[in-house]
Amino acid sequence: MDTFQLIDKLCASQNLSVEEYEFIILNAEEKHLEYAAKKADEVRKKYYGNKIFIRGLIEISSHCKNNCRYCGIRCANKNAVRYRLSEEEIIQCCAKGYKLGFRTFVLQGGEDLFFTDDILCKLIEEIKKEFSGCAVTLSLGERTFSSYHKLKNAGADRYLLRHETATEEHYKKLHPEEMSFTNRMNCLKNLYQIGFQTGAGFMVGSPFQSAENLAADLFFIQQFKPQMCGLGPFIPHTDTEFKNFKAGKLKETLLCLSLVRLACPKILLPATTALATISTKGIELGIKAGANVIMPNLTSIEYRKNYNLYNKKADSGTQAAENLKELKAQMKSTGYEVVTDRGDAL
Repeated sequence: MDTFQLIDKLCASQNLSVEEYEFIILNAEEKHLEYAAKKADEVRKKYYGNKIFIRGLIEISSHCKNNCRYCGIRCANKNAVRYRLSEEEIIQCCAKGYKLGFRTFVLQGGEDLFFTDDILCKLIEEIKKEFSGCAVTLSLGERTFSSYHKLKNAGADRYLLRHETATEEHYKKLHPEEMSFTNRMNCLKNLYQIGFQTGAGFMVGSPFQSAENLAADLFFIQQFKPQMCGLGPFIPHTDTEFKNFKAGKLKETLLCLSLVRLACPKILLPATTALATISTKGIELGIKAGANVIMPNLTSIEYRKNYNLYNKKADSGTQAAENLKELKAQMKSTGYEVVTDRGDAL
């Protein structure tokens, strides 16, 4: 089969082998990217119409116990500016977002040991009580089965835990020895079993990534069938050992978005901040490639610049919640409509 035929096969069956994904990655030209995006847009519109869901992103802490080799807030980075939002500050962010029309709040942060189950459960219960009809998404890393269960019982609806890479040997090149590929995958399985709307995800163009590694990521998403997938380009940070590696490519990231949409037609698929960082048109292009979620930043401006996972993070313009009107106008001009409901997975 040629590349067009493989894209058609994926569209029809939602199923390709690792080798077939790798063939597409290695052989995709501009015409194939355009075709995959067109097919992905058709599939997304079949299930979601022209709706784009918004999530209010709240970056609650830049403290992290981990030392991931690619990350700007890794614990060994002595130049990182550390902060931790109080419960009151988090609630204030939610109040600002709720007034703007946000009905999903994403609490994201490093693996900060301060945020115990008791603290998080109390916070989740308060958010659900204060802001009726909203969903709470957590993106706070690896925790125990018991911890995830408590967070779900407290009212959390979704949990995003990017697997980063579905190949164990590649995982070891990106993470310190004390972090386990097996544990990361088990955490994802636990989240699914507990009943979270579960999100996985990966970096495109990360250090030492081969076409086969990237194909394995796409195959993993196809088989695991998460309700959400957060994928974006790798972007280096000056205070990591990967500072001299090149960022992931825009076109390859857009291709992956399209292929994930075709493999999982009903998935909630963000056009990420990283995509907006490598291209001023990243969000718009991501939506056209099959994404249907955007996560404007609700974090207070004084803290926003310090949640610095990679260089030159886009946190202004349409990536900032305070510019929601601008984002709505931008999406409308390209034929899409930003909606303010919870936007649960179908």
